[in-house]
Amino acid sequence: MQNPKLKIINMEDVETEQVEWLMKPYLPCGKITIVQGDPGEGKTSMMLAIAADLTRGRELPCGNVNEPMDIIFQTAEDGLGDTIKPRLVDLGADCSRVHNIVEDDASLSFSDLRIEQAIVKLNAKLIILDPAQAYFASASMNSADGVRPMMKSLAGVAERTGCAVVIIGHLNKSKGKSTYRGLGSIDIYAAARSVLTVGRIDEHTRAVVQGKSNLAPPGKSLSFELHPDTGFKWLGECDATVDDVMSGKSAKPESQFAKARRLIETMLADGYEVASKEIIEAAEDEFISYKTLNRAKSELGVITTKHSDGWYWQLPIEAKFTEVNQANQNSQDVQHRQKLLPVYVV
Repeated sequence: MQNPKLKIINMEDVETEQVEWLMKPYLPCGKITIVQGDPGEGKTSMMLAIAADLTRGRELPCGNVNEPMDIIFQTAEDGLGDTIKPRLVDLGADCSRVHNIVEDDASLSFSDLRIEQAIVKLNAKLIILDPAQAYFASASMNSADGVRPMMKSLAGVAERTGCAVVIIGHLNKSKGKSTYRGLGSIDIYAAARSVLTVGRIDEHTRAVVQGKSNLAPPGKSLSFELHPDTGFKWLGECDATVDDVMSGKSAKPESQFAKARRLIETMLADGYEVASKEIIEAAEDEFISYKTLNRAKSELGVITTKHSDGWYWQLPIEAKFTEVNQANQNSQDVQHRQKLLPVYVV
């Protein structure tokens, strides 16, 4: 075998590049992201919700807004017609922007040329591969020799196309650090620039925690609801850690209704009138829906008054404030309200 020709590059000649994001700092463009968790914890549902928002150009939980884009979704576990499309429809996705590489002739693998061909042809900005173990072909997931070439190939595709690559994987049943609970060789984890772990908080609530972030400071943990009747819904930030969601010990995040009520109580403290548009804008910043905000407003008996420049809200004099005993409650707000009016716990 001929020795390769020596090539050296000087860092002075390397052009610096800004990292682009689909969802900062969770989903970098042109890089691999791993979404991991135990079976049935909502990993796929979460990624379908993000994909649906991306096809419509809707705002994501972290505040990112992108132009509507095409995505590729590959699954070896769920049927496209009876599972994936119904979920996408429920999530309000533009299904004309969601694509699937047909695997009738040959199963796909991480090193398959069809991945790059499809990304280029569709100008796809996101490809989701679910689950990881289905795309290693004959290579052993537990062997560095089998994993490294495939992960290097996939990382190269991401780099060349600028497409965000998301690999969904199950956790193994071992105990210990989260780094070593992903299925297969540690080289899979090492190839990713971002690793998100999804875990259960209670029956219908999940948290997603960023355990690895090479390109930016780690993002705050996010929570979402996965309910059989109402489906998927983002709930906002929470304090869960990777170890919390793996052990199931994390505290339940503040509900949207409790958050809406606390927001109104805080903004209308001291008996002041506040323009309704200001409160609505503040609620939108916290991902609180207008319906939930309106329900909290009714519960508190908010008085609305119309002035020349619009509607204003004010709490009635006899209003009672709620102390929401949550980890993400602002303790200063509670102490301030306690000085104003009697407090009861719900």
